[in-house]
Amino acid sequence: MGNALPGRAISLLKTAVFFVLVPGTFAGYIPYRMLARRGLWAIPELGARPAAGAFLIALGIVGLLWCGWHFAVSGRGTPAPFDPPHRLVVQGLYRSVRNPMYVSVAGILIGESLFFSSAAILGYLLACWLFVHLFVVLYEEPTLREKFGDAYEEYCKQVPRWIPRFPRRDSSS
Repeated sequence: MGNALPGRAISLLKTAVFFVLVPGTFAGYIPYRMLARRGLWAIPELGARPAAGAFLIALGIVGLLWCGWHFAVSGRGTPAPFDPPHRLVVQGLYRSVRNPMYVSVAGILIGESLFFSSAAILGYLLACWLFVHLFVVLYEEPTLREKFGDAYEEYCKQVPRWIPRFPRRDSSS
């Protein structure tokens, strides 16, 4: 345990920086600029739609933080392609969906669209989703197959790419 703590702390710090720069830009800064440009950056009146949006935003943020924790602690790396985990991460939300960070960002964007009544953010989400899907299929999955081999192949057979499937609870959680 002597060397594990500093390594984990460094991985957590690098993951935090990555989250501020990447998901923070795509799910925070860009939507903020889109809304501000249209004069829509204002807290809406209370209601079911804004409440659902706020819930999805919060859920997406929690999902990102949980995934970042697992990348740093279990995978001993970061979500950044230039500093990937050393171990295949299959804990936490990765038991339900292979790409929970992207799903979390999509949840944040859907939440922002609902919260601010913004069709533009939904359009932005669709454009991002197309890019992300191509990135996952053409780069991430082949890279993970090469790095983790049969373990990743088996994981792909058990866990869906985009739509979460929640496994039955067992004692090994």
